[in-house]
Amino acid sequence: MGKAMTSINIGKVKVSAEILRALTHPLRLEILDYIDKHHVVNVKSIYKELDLKQSITSQHLQILRQAGLVITKRDGKFINYAIDYSKIRDAVNAIDRFSSEVTE
Repeated sequence: MGKAMTSINIGKVKVSAEILRALTHPLRLEILDYIDKHHVVNVKSIYKELDLKQSITSQHLQILRQAGLVITKRDGKFINYAIDYSKIRDAVNAIDRFSSEVTE
């Protein structure tokens, strides 16, 4: 028999939903992959390399930032992006825990 849930923390569910929403879009996954391969990048290098419009790239980066999946640091007029690996690791671990509880 599975574990009984005693209550749902709506705040945590909303944060989790935002992270999952950010991770489920193919273009955002492609952007994350590009950042991962280059460690720290600015928006210009992303949209040029991935052949995207600057506005589209910025919109997707904003979603990744809001979900806490990327870290930003200003360098003059540029904003550099890096992945927050701990946030992604926490999301994957939470999904793994949930999946194992559902299948038990």
